[in-house]
Amino acid sequence: MLPRSLVQAALGVLDRIADHTLPLNKSPAHQRVGQKGEEAAYFYLRKSGYTVIARNFRSPRCRGEIDLIGWDGDTLCFVEVKTRTTLDIKPAEAAVDRHKRRVSATVVKDYLRRYPPWCQWRFDVVSVYYGHSKAGRPQIEVFRNSSLAA
Repeated sequence: MLPRSLVQAALGVLDRIADHTLPLNKSPAHQRVGQKGEEAAYFYLRKSGYTVIARNFRSPRCRGEIDLIGWDGDTLCFVEVKTRTTLDIKPAEAAVDRHKRRVSATVVKDYLRRYPPWCQWRFDVVSVYYGHSKAGRPQIEVFRNSSLAA
């Protein structure tokens, strides 16, 4: 198995090659920043001991999406990632408002139908900030056991 830092470096090189060879990504800038933040959160959580089992999970029964789903020990974690390039407006984690929690709760309930009723689970929020580190690395913070109550 390859070291995590080598995998991240290889992905960075491949991203730069793709930027020069593939057609221009025409998605809005905020979506590209969000995708980059989800990728950073994925690697951060894996480094922190999570076993990620799903990314960008959508249920066929309800609307909404869970960014990451993984195990932290014996606890199934549903993770919402919020990415920002500035701290000027409001914290990234504050963007998980009542509506987002309600939509996420519906998707979580649908996903949990696959597990026994006694399965331990929690909802985590990960905030990712770019632009504050001289090394170009994002600042990442995990808020474990965030409330899904709307």
